[in-house]
Amino acid sequence: MNKVFANAAEAIHDITDGSTIMLGGFGLCGIPENCINALVKKGVKQLTCISNNAGVDDFGIGLMLQQKQVKKMISSYVGENAEFERQLLSGELEVELIPQGTLATRCLAAGYGMPVIFTPAGVGTEVAIGKESRVFDGKEYLMEYAFDAAFALVKAWKGDTDGNLIFKDTARNFNPLMAMAGKITIAEVEELVPAGELDPNYIHTPGIYVHRIFQGEKFEKRIEQRTVRMAK
Repeated sequence: MNKVFANAAEAIHDITDGSTIMLGGFGLCGIPENCINALVKKGVKQLTCISNNAGVDDFGIGLMLQQKQVKKMISSYVGENAEFERQLLSGELEVELIPQGTLATRCLAAGYGMPVIFTPAGVGTEVAIGKESRVFDGKEYLMEYAFDAAFALVKAWKGDTDGNLIFKDTARNFNPLMAMAGKITIAEVEELVPAGELDPNYIHTPGIYVHRIFQGEKFEKRIEQRTVRMAK
């Protein structure tokens, strides 16, 4: 099976209106920039996006929000995007905010083939509204469903033609979890090498989870907030 695609446009060719997609990354670190840009250019609408955050106004998922491509955001943190705030307050955008650990574990559950997980996070808060709970050993837990995403879009540092991935530094955040969880996982990498070149001891995501891979280009690698020490 040939997993290698020429570019992002070819790799995301069958993402259509109404799709549910996962997008790796944390803040602006390790996001699938090329795939997002291809989705913006393609103009697909009514997307449900599962991501730790919603990008910023002119980068990442923020670009799709600008084009009104997102119907629903399932996220943990969304505080850096003014357009997101505007769409939320105006009722244009459906939003499900969930604890970050719950987001990660629901990804893992999908990857492991588990239908639900139980977590104490959110008990007694708005997060629990409408959800089933159970008591184990005297403690209440919420039942949370595993995610059901048609596609997972992830970004890695290196990958090989079999789909094995290595993430660099803090870009190893939600990417490995989401790579496991998507029915079709699409990986963009900074460097694509022949199968066998990557040291197996350093592979973070085995190729069995990756269905499509391509070498990205023109990565901006933005820094969300840069803090420097004041001169004395």
